[in-house]
Amino acid sequence: MLKNQQLAQVVNRVVNEQPVVDIHTHLFAPAFGEFLLWGIDDLLTYHYLVAETFRLSSITYDEFWAKSKQEQADLVWQTLFIENSPVSEACRGVVTTLKSLGLDLSARNLREYRNFFDNLTVDEFVDKSFSLANVKSVVMTNDPFDPIEREIWSTYQGEDPRFQSALRIDPLLNDYAKTGIDTLQSLGYQVDGDYSNGLSQKSKHQICKFLGDWIKRIKPRYMAVSLPPDFCYPEASIRGQMIQECILPISRQYDLPFALMIGVKRSVNPQLRLAGDGLGKADLTCLENLLKENPSNKFLSTVLARENQHELCVLARKFPNLMIFGCWWFVNNPSIVEEITRERIELLGVSVIPQHSDARVMDQLIYKWTHSRQIISSVLVEKYSILLDSGWKINESEIERDVGRLLSDNFTHFLSS
Repeated sequence: MLKNQQLAQVVNRVVNEQPVVDIHTHLFAPAFGEFLLWGIDDLLTYHYLVAETFRLSSITYDEFWAKSKQEQADLVWQTLFIENSPVSEACRGVVTTLKSLGLDLSARNLREYRNFFDNLTVDEFVDKSFSLANVKSVVMTNDPFDPIEREIWSTYQGEDPRFQSALRIDPLLNDYAKTGIDTLQSLGYQVDGDYSNGLSQKSKHQICKFLGDWIKRIKPRYMAVSLPPDFCYPEASIRGQMIQECILPISRQYDLPFALMIGVKRSVNPQLRLAGDGLGKADLTCLENLLKENPSNKFLSTVLARENQHELCVLARKFPNLMIFGCWWFVNNPSIVEEITRERIELLGVSVIPQHSDARVMDQLIYKWTHSRQIISSVLVEKYSILLDSGWKINESEIERDVGRLLSDNFTHFLSS
């Protein structure tokens, strides 16, 4: 049995040694070619850092976007790391990554860092990133509406088991008029161009066929969509009808969770491009209604607004077919991650998935899990200490069991339950 003075050391070791199943990323297997971002220039031109650079630099949007990627990276480095101290979480992530890779931070030599990456193959760096992050597998974000990605899937057979798939259906649900219809028709699915009176039986059948075909092709772990803060369900719209009559039945048919990521406002500042999205507080009655009306469906959910986190926890207490996961996007900052993780464990015990990396660049896998493990460990030490002070005995195997659930098993068990 553990004593208080041993607790932090044991918890930190167990959390660091537990391989992670990272359930939501924007990473790709090397077979996807340029879809897989990696290296110092991709790391520095990550949209968080780009947005921060515009706050501290006098450069215009047009001037920045006219630069090559390397020139953009040079500006970000000079602005955020040389002319200012890299204290933001996104900047700290770059520092943590470079340190983990054994590079000399005191030199602040971008050319030296580029040389390091130039001497690695993509396969070598993928192996190194998974090893340093201690990640067992990641779930990609796979878009069947992207013609280049579709072409890759015509030959890719999931050769690398570290990269699992997820079927992302944003264009189908959020942009059916501009993207969804044209894509489906171009692929031979006979959906009607006119949906002014709602989806016809033929269109619904064809949409279900499209989803089923892609589920069979890529074998996703779940279907996913990001949704605006004003999303409602039920909803008198094509999106609402499609969820009710296509997505939910297909989810049941294939025993596939439906992941709802709620709260994003797209293109608040379009001149920032990928960095231009914002957030809004949602009404989670939409999720409550989905859960209440569909007890045979499995749902994953994460929310973008800090104000929605407590309500999401309460919903998870009421509906065991909901698995909440991760601290997404703007709430993936240490102070907020700690608050959310503590709140979830206090309300739900170890029946949650505390974090996902949301990594867009392979290098980010390293720092995002380094930082997240520190916070998860800290919260667990606090909770176990309270138990020890109360006279409850804890042994190391019980801590290993709990940490295994949080970082890996809750997801895999939820998929198979």
